[in-house]
Amino acid sequence: MGLLTAAVAVAGGAGAIAAAPVVLTAVGFTGAGIAAGSIASSMMSAAAVANGGGVAAGSVVAGLQAAGAAGIPAAAQAVIGGIGAAASTLGWFALI
Repeated sequence: MGLLTAAVAVAGGAGAIAAAPVVLTAVGFTGAGIAAGSIASSMMSAAAVANGGGVAAGSVVAGLQAAGAAGIPAAAQAVIGGIGAAASTLGWFALI
C-alpha cells in the first residue's frame, strides 16, 4: 500500500468519525431526545408498532437514540472509522 493510499484510508476513517454525530443529529437523534417529525421519529414509531407498543432494548433504534443522547462510544467510533477507511480506500482503488 502506497503512502497516498494510506492517507486516503486515514482521511476516510477520520471523516467518518467526525461525520457520525452530525448525521445522527440531522436524522433526529439529538441530545434532547428524538426530534418530532424526523426520520428518527419515523424509525421509532415503526419499531414501536413492530414490537407491540415499545422499542426493544438493544434494538438499532435504541442504540442510535443512546448514541444521539450520550455520544458515540469509543468501540463504535472504531468500527465507524474502520468502515470509513475501508470505503474510502475502495473508492480510491476504483479511481486509479
